[in-house]
Amino acid sequence: MVKYISSYFSYIIMGKIISTRRSNAGLIFEIEVGHEEARALKGNYDDIYLFSENVAEFNTNVSSRGKNSVTKYFLIPRHLRSKIDWQCKVGCQKIENENNIFFIYIVDKTGLKVF
Repeated sequence: MVKYISSYFSYIIMGKIISTRRSNAGLIFEIEVGHEEARALKGNYDDIYLFSENVAEFNTNVSSRGKNSVTKYFLIPRHLRSKIDWQCKVGCQKIENENNIFFIYIVDKTGLKVF
């Protein structure tokens, strides 16, 4: 199964790729999703990101701080931190399915977005 995340909404659409073909611009994926998933897009078919939970590239940890370790921090692997402007705006989405919770952080590199 493949997860599709809309950049506008906080949900996961489960679907599957049923065919691919090449075009001048890249690849064209033909996907199959259920009626409920298609309705959840509310007509927004642009700015859709495709990912699979099976291709996580980096292992990382969660750090606990404070009284009774109630404050949690997602740690960014050291080699990924070098080009981040720490004064930038950051947005976050929490997306859940029956087995996992996905936290998607959006770091605005331009400084123009308001989350």
